Amino acid sequence: MKKLFFSAILGGLTLASCSSDDDNIPNNPQLEVPATYSFERDGSTTISYPGQTTRLEMTSEILANFNDFENGSEELLLNMFSNENSPFEKASLNESSKSVKSKVAASKLYFSSNTVESAEIKSDFDSYISEQFNTVAANKDELAEAGKAGQIAQGERVRYVNEKGLELNQAFAKGLIGGLLADQILNNYLSQEVLDEADNRANNDAEITEEEKVYTTMEHKWDEAYGYLYGNPSILTANPNSVLNESDDHLLFNYLGRVDADEDFAGIAEETFEAFKTGRAAIVAGDYNVRDEQVAIIRENISKTMAVRGVHYLQAGKSSLAENNYGAAFHALSEAYGFIYSLRFTNNPETGSPYISADNVNNYLDQLMQDNGFWDVTPETLDTISEEISNAFGFSVEQA
Repeated sequence: MKKLFFSAILGGLTLASCSSDDDNIPNNPQLEVPATYSFERDGSTTISYPGQTTRLEMTSEILANFNDFENGSEELLLNMFSNENSPFEKASLNESSKSVKSKVAASKLYFSSNTVESAEIKSDFDSYISEQFNTVAANKDELAEAGKAGQIAQGERVRYVNEKGLELNQAFAKGLIGGLLADQILNNYLSQEVLDEADNRANNDAEITEEEKVYTTMEHKWDEAYGYLYGNPSILTANPNSVLNESDDHLLFNYLGRVDADEDFAGIAEETFEAFKTGRAAIVAGDYNVRDEQVAIIRENISKTMAVRGVHYLQAGKSSLAENNYGAAFHALSEAYGFIYSLRFTNNPETGSPYISADNVNNYLDQLMQDNGFWDVTPETLDTISEEISNAFGFSVEQA
């Protein structure tokens, strides 16, 4: 271990109590919030989150192969999910000790003493893969119908659904937004249980860095949370919102951008980024009250992002069903299914628990899959679920 002196970031904005009447500005003259997510010590960046980028890249390869029935297989995707037997095209991913599966439902806050549910959730994602390459693949050239898997048209596109109309690739992808990304950000790396573990506060105050590293453990944990949102290689580390809605990301950053593009939620992306910057600066300054205030903002905004998109897709599916456009309807409802699954991993900063309980999430999913699933679901059911979700998060169905 070694102690290094922190050198202030040039161009940073020093927030002092006399600088503004805005009550939201921290009352700490030593808190320097840079214009971009840029933090250094002795001329070297202290930002590092390679493990998060690796898992995002692994997820991208999994999703790219999910509907490839010619080259993909159950064995290949299960190996990709757990990173076994060198399944990836990119050699560096095969050489990595990381895996996607190991971090699903693995947060310290929600699952450290809840290993049974964690295993069940991991099994859900395994089952999406297995069903895709068994049931759906066997009927990939046949038209889907109630009770029968197969293909269904959405304009010139072909969608592949199980016997209930669910696109398993959408359930997998949108479920991972909560089960991997949100859970790790909100309930693991930004939790006090991780940030303040053992001697983290004392070491951070003394600027004691990790062995052969230039960052303190607390700084690194915060950056790892940052990496799960902004770690796609196409996103600029220091200024991610410069590529908002323009990056190659298809997970949380992408949908944060889509929600931000809705005038009812405009500014949510910038507010989230500012909270990440301010919280990181607060760690450098040793201001843990300000740090925790930023955690609350991030938890609320990321949780709301998943809820807004869930309601949005429920309503889009309802509209397409009314037009008998089953391909578009089932695609939207499959996305809704995944986002609703993700609500289990939200974190209400006022309670420290999910906005919607696991039991209620499972109840919503059961309602969507009842009888013949999307083939039979009613507008009333879609509206009821939409209203209950939106009420829990403090927005209206119309806003979504």
